[in-house]
Amino acid sequence: MASSQQNSKAASAQSSTSSAALWVVLARAYRSMATFVEHSIASLGIGLSDFMILEALLHKGALTMSALCEVALLKNASMTAAVDRLESRSLVLRVPHATDRRVHLVELTREGRSLITKLYTQHEKDIDAVMAGVAISDRAAVREALKTIGLAAQERASVK
Repeated sequence: MASSQQNSKAASAQSSTSSAALWVVLARAYRSMATFVEHSIASLGIGLSDFMILEALLHKGALTMSALCEVALLKNASMTAAVDRLESRSLVLRVPHATDRRVHLVELTREGRSLITKLYTQHEKDIDAVMAGVAISDRAAVREALKTIGLAAQERASVK
């Protein structure tokens, strides 16, 4: 009887650490986090895409539209509309590139910097509250594991 219990525990441990089981946990965690972040950002009175653009500019500085698309994870058509919206609210400016007349950079205005600094501070507190259950000592390992998974998936997707 002890042997069948040991086999059952071993099988359960193996199935809970399988790639498929890990994918399910990862997908559910992502869905939950995405929902949480959307609600958290909405409660700050701004849309998610606008927040992502302002946050990218806060942390990366002035960026071209294509670089901003990559950093903020938005498609080009969505980016143009969002930057237009943020520019109309005097939160960002399009400025000519210093050496390439074909390119414009998007940068924060004083008002934009002030707003996103305040919003990001609250967002960071909200995220910290969710992540409180993950020990600080474990976070680097979790980050590296997630990065490894993402890069492997990206590489395999581009091969096919």
